[in-house]
Amino acid sequence: MTQQPLTNIAAYLPEMARRQPDTPAIHCPVGQDSQGKTRYVSWTFRELEQQSNRAALGLEAVGVGRGVRTVLMVKPGPEFFALTFALFKVGAVPVLVDPGMGVKNLKVCLAEAQPHAFIGIPTAHLARVLLGWAKDSLKTLVTVGRRFGWGGTTLEKLTAPFPLGSAYQMAQPDCEEMAAILFTSGSTGVPKGAVYSHGNFLAQVEALQQVYAIQPGEVDLPTFPLFALFAPALGMSSVIPDMDFTRPASVDPVKIISAVEQFKVTNMFGSPALINRVGLYGAEHATRLPSLRRVISAGAPVPARVMARFASMLTPETQIFTPYGATESLPVCSIGSHEILAKTRALTDAGKGVCIGRPVPGIQVEVIDISDEPIHTWSDTLKVSPGEIGEIVVKGPQVTASYFNREESTRLSKIADSRQGGFFHRMGDLGYCDDAGRLWFCGRKSHRVTTAEGDLFTIPCEAIFNTHPEVFRAALVGLGEPGQQRPVLCVELEAETPQSAQATIHRQLLEIGQGFAITRGIDQILFHPAFPVDIRHNAKIFREKLAVWAAKELA
Repeated sequence: MTQQPLTNIAAYLPEMARRQPDTPAIHCPVGQDSQGKTRYVSWTFRELEQQSNRAALGLEAVGVGRGVRTVLMVKPGPEFFALTFALFKVGAVPVLVDPGMGVKNLKVCLAEAQPHAFIGIPTAHLARVLLGWAKDSLKTLVTVGRRFGWGGTTLEKLTAPFPLGSAYQMAQPDCEEMAAILFTSGSTGVPKGAVYSHGNFLAQVEALQQVYAIQPGEVDLPTFPLFALFAPALGMSSVIPDMDFTRPASVDPVKIISAVEQFKVTNMFGSPALINRVGLYGAEHATRLPSLRRVISAGAPVPARVMARFASMLTPETQIFTPYGATESLPVCSIGSHEILAKTRALTDAGKGVCIGRPVPGIQVEVIDISDEPIHTWSDTLKVSPGEIGEIVVKGPQVTASYFNREESTRLSKIADSRQGGFFHRMGDLGYCDDAGRLWFCGRKSHRVTTAEGDLFTIPCEAIFNTHPEVFRAALVGLGEPGQQRPVLCVELEAETPQSAQATIHRQLLEIGQGFAITRGIDQILFHPAFPVDIRHNAKIFREKLAVWAAKELA
């Protein structure tokens, strides 16, 4: 966006402050008015730039500078944005851990990150003290809000010596320099800290702008905090919704819809669970959201019926996009609701997997033989034939190179490309490429069921049973030793389904399964009251827990 090549991801902010100084950069909820409507505080791009400069100067004054790993546990709001950009400006390394991953995983993640500084709200500092988070490495403490005896200094005191308008000369790191540590969701194991370089972030911003044609001056509603950081870099005004970010499935749809209407939001990001909840309300109340130009949903596959329902609120030309990727690499592929609902939906229902679109510009996607062992060196002989299900691997500038303090995990997930340079990242997902160059997702590698007759893949099998109108979601698990596993289908019914109907539904599901070659061997079906899921998305199913439950039920 500037004449000189960017090397620091924070450099987008002063550029936007120069180009559109009086445009609102953020709108953050601050309670309710007398009518019960959400009130917002707003900062322009100039104000966000000025506040982040003050924070940068204050952070450097207490020793938070280049390379200092810094935990940031602040609720989405003005301080969150100012501090995040300030940390990037000084060249520090933000450690971003989602509270939704659970207390046990949080402690493990923070111990691995070995942070030297901790910036948090009072409750975060209280938890830090009581639970012993990173107690052996922390040296600098900053409290956002009222400071108690354990919170070090405050953000207010930190910035007080520096008047509004103070200039700051940001760090100019190499593109390969560590910019942040972002922890994975941990839906298939303990979360790992993906090491982001400034180059990774810059590539992500460029890819998102190019793939979705996002323009400065648009208005964004991000319902996942990390995605909120992209809005200012893309020149969008960011409207932070009034919601609990750790529980998107419990969001109040009225508050989301009201925010879209009040600010004339053009871009919205939401997890499948949130899209489902808002779509249900919208369909019931015949709601229309004509300001939206695009909706982006990620974190798990979005069922076609959920997509169709939400699309009924949009203008005919507006699409719901489902980018494919992971914490370690995003975006990889993308596809829109027009193509899904008109072309690929029927194939998904017939057990062909979920189409996740074509690779975004600059990313290389390959499908290789399935293996649970490390692969040290890339070779084209690893690739499977077109249409054959294998392991998805990707290569490109937005793909992270390692995990922090996890050498074994890095070794298992990276394949060095000695001929072309760089490396391929193993996504841990299974899929195949079709004749049109589209990638199809068939489930996590660790979730495949290995029977004596061959492998069964979760997503294709489950989609067949999900066509039953009373099925909310299905999950395939394997019991027994790998290679001799018995497939068991766990089913969560729609909330209003009476228990007396289970026998009939059970028979109907067995009949549905007999109609497809890939599901004929699934003859054990169990009804589960409520799947254990990742609370961030309410869509990532903890299949390992379901397998333990199923084994007990069948014992």
